[in-house]
Amino acid sequence: MTAPYDVSIVIPTLDDDATLVSLLSTIRHWPRQPREIIVADGASSQAVRGACARYAARWLPSVPGRGVQLMKGASRASGSVLWFLRAETCPDRDAIETIIESIDSGALGGCFTFRFNGRPQPIKSLLERCIAWRVRHGVPYGDQGLYVSREAFDVCGGFAPTPMFEEVPLVKALRRQGRFDLLPLPILVSDRRWHRDGWLRRTIGNRILATAFFLGVAPARLARWTGGSRAAQRRMSSINSSSSH
Repeated sequence: MTAPYDVSIVIPTLDDDATLVSLLSTIRHWPRQPREIIVADGASSQAVRGACARYAARWLPSVPGRGVQLMKGASRASGSVLWFLRAETCPDRDAIETIIESIDSGALGGCFTFRFNGRPQPIKSLLERCIAWRVRHGVPYGDQGLYVSREAFDVCGGFAPTPMFEEVPLVKALRRQGRFDLLPLPILVSDRRWHRDGWLRRTIGNRILATAFFLGVAPARLARWTGGSRAAQRRMSSINSSSSH
């Protein structure tokens, strides 16, 4: 793979205006640029649209729901490698080069090593080690910057159209098909939600959700449990109400 702009970045957003601007600004200063950046905006926000215009990203309004947003963004992407980023993450400046090397060497896809941003703390280090163990023996999640070749993405069927755990079927399918790399290069993840909810409470809550999912509870039901998707649910209700008139 030799094209210098062959990586398409897809970013799903929902009320992520400030973190999106930070990510787009960071990407602008990387030594190797993506082919394109597509922002699948579940809020159809004019603020996000304006940020995309400022940073030469493509704004794609969407109904809310991360799996749906990711698939919509992927359907419009033209790169031979797709890289899916969360707005609250900060990848390494050499990430695109590392992705190309991984795909060139035979990987179908992969992800980066989870690290919290901000000041180091013992609880952060402990959770990072736990997440590393979980990734080696289970499934990485979208905040680790999943990437995949376009061909493998299409063969494996992409993301599930769900509000949570949308990446699980894709990662499992990729591992069945071939090599999935866990890159040592870190991706920094905002610790804002852990501070807001409390480190112990959020960690236990995440494990309960993951256990329930793998026991067969539907992701839509889990999203209702968390309350974290209330904004998305309100928007979806508004859309459905408008379409019925």
